[in-house]
Amino acid sequence: MPSRNKRWNWKWFRGRPRGVFTAKASTGPAAVAVPRIGLALGGGFARGIAHVGILRVLEREKIPLHCITGVSAGAIVAAAYASGATTEEIAAVGSAMRFGDVAKWSLSKLGFAGSDRMVGFMARLLKKLRFEDMRIPLGVVATDLRAGKPVSFRDTGEITPAIRASCSYPGLYRPFEINGRTYVDGAITVEVPAHLARQMGATHVIAACIPNQDETFQPHNMFQVVSRCFQILMSFNEEGWRKESDAVVIPDVGAIPWDGFENAMAMIEAGERAAEKALPQIRKWLTAGVVETLPRSA
Repeated sequence: MPSRNKRWNWKWFRGRPRGVFTAKASTGPAAVAVPRIGLALGGGFARGIAHVGILRVLEREKIPLHCITGVSAGAIVAAAYASGATTEEIAAVGSAMRFGDVAKWSLSKLGFAGSDRMVGFMARLLKKLRFEDMRIPLGVVATDLRAGKPVSFRDTGEITPAIRASCSYPGLYRPFEINGRTYVDGAITVEVPAHLARQMGATHVIAACIPNQDETFQPHNMFQVVSRCFQILMSFNEEGWRKESDAVVIPDVGAIPWDGFENAMAMIEAGERAAEKALPQIRKWLTAGVVETLPRSA
């Protein structure tokens, strides 16, 4: 031990653990995680127009979206909004839309209609045509027919082929091919793409599900029978996407048929009412801190 008369020398402390001389930092209040809200839109053919009403409410309440995902009809609405189209523009197109705008009857061994007309339809609806140019990150799900598994399209590439794949309803549309793989409707494997929204970074997911037609609905043609059968089948997979969702929005459009384009305004209003019911829950997420502001349509 050094003599008391010997001058202090800092070299004596060389090699001692630095932790001994490190003051413990004050922790202060716990950091608040910033919620990143994702919106997942399910399929529903004409009834998917109800998603526009949901977007109207989120936009009116200034709920920013970290990402938006969609399958089938939900993919069309998601892509339009993510590209920068306003809810008014999407509503106007949806209200005037008819089956012939996105399909042409062309009987083949694989389906009754082709989706070639969807190319022009999407070109008129979208403000941007590539994933990397979206104002809000976009994800689209289709089903690989041979693998029997969902496939997500996101980040880069053309949007319209992904939409055509995701909307290729079996039996009605012919399957759609991309890079040697054959795809059918994304809703066959994923009714609501909540999991994809999680993969894209969402901490809170709003799942928008178009409900099954109610028991009072009586099918009048083969396509309505097939549509009803797929609705029943997908309802048994509901538990999976619900586990990935923090809020579930279900517009009351069960009495409207799959091809009820003429009911567009009523379906949009149903979407608004359903979204308004979920607002108290969504607002709770936002009270924890400042939400990241992302571009929204004007």
